[in-house]
Amino acid sequence: MTTLSERISQSAFDDSRLRVVLLLDLYDGAQNQFLEVYEDLHKQVSSVPGHIRDELCQSIENPSQWLITSEWESAPRFLAWVNSEEHVASVQPLHGCVRDTRSLRFSVLRETGQDHGPAAAAFPPGASAGRAFPSASAEAPDRSRGRGRLQVAPRRGDGVVRHALTFTVKPGSEAVVAELLSGYASPQARVDEHTRLRRTSLFMHGNRVVRAVEVEGDLLAALRHVALQPEVRALEEAINPYLEQDRDLSDPGSARTFFTRAALPAVHHVAAGGGASGELGRHALFYPAKKGCGMELARLLAAQDEAAVDDAGSPIEASTVFQRDDIVVRLLDLRGPHDARPALTLGVEGGHKAAVLARLLDSAKDGVPTTHQEISRFLERSEMRLITDRRSPDRA
Repeated sequence: MTTLSERISQSAFDDSRLRVVLLLDLYDGAQNQFLEVYEDLHKQVSSVPGHIRDELCQSIENPSQWLITSEWESAPRFLAWVNSEEHVASVQPLHGCVRDTRSLRFSVLRETGQDHGPAAAAFPPGASAGRAFPSASAEAPDRSRGRGRLQVAPRRGDGVVRHALTFTVKPGSEAVVAELLSGYASPQARVDEHTRLRRTSLFMHGNRVVRAVEVEGDLLAALRHVALQPEVRALEEAINPYLEQDRDLSDPGSARTFFTRAALPAVHHVAAGGGASGELGRHALFYPAKKGCGMELARLLAAQDEAAVDDAGSPIEASTVFQRDDIVVRLLDLRGPHDARPALTLGVEGGHKAAVLARLLDSAKDGVPTTHQEISRFLERSEMRLITDRRSPDRA
């Protein structure tokens, strides 16, 4: 029996195999068109590094409902593909024959049956439940003939889905955009009996905007609900003239492309499970990675925060790392001043982490910060400006 740890965690960095489930609802009469599109898409995906296999299934109850499952060596391999411009272009033909889609992503925890052996083998002795970075000694023995390993142990969740959007505005418009983002009326938090918007935090760094949301329940339902609210629609229209990337919200294709490119997924979250004591401050740090180094940088920060949350003396109560391509944002809930332990807040406390961070950052042109003063300046440059932080009424 594997016991869940008290900490709350989610992570794309445990290197376990990933199962992606895509539910599709086709337009009437679009079946043949869909099958042609799927064949082309399958040929593209099959050559992507990390892809193992996929399956196409049709509902036996409603022939308009289809299911595509794909298996990947690890979540980072899949995320590198799904966040790429190649993926955005490859799925465009689907929109002409698919009414609605829903994507779900799962780490493979156990396998049972004649081909996989006993399920109990998935949890090796000494496995640390909920830890995203298992040691070599805690590695799951079943590697399923080179297809990647199983998730070492289950993680404890808190029923909250975390997601972010990021986009840039035209230089010189930052003050106007900040005023618009701070002054809009909050949308209704309750989506349905199962879903509600729990918290929205907006930050800026230069001309980059990051909107981080926390949802209890169904993220897709919440995002669709928010997009339909008149307060949010008015805000989106108001900032349109200031966006660097043009979009037309009245055109479904243009809106879909914009929000697909703006998506900034949460690749790691960890929080102490005992509940926060005292007042917490929310901070966000922006890390522009060197080309091709975004995932490695996100993994470095995630490992730092895993250790920090386990330390009873650490001011970090919770951390979420968002990453897409070479954009990395780290959201922290801290006890006390954020600059009390600048190296820990920046994510470089201990060892040679500052040197590793400098190697991965595109903005580390001044070399490796080593002294307390240098690290403090580095932290100040990385910190994003909080524009607004809103919680639903019963969470305030």
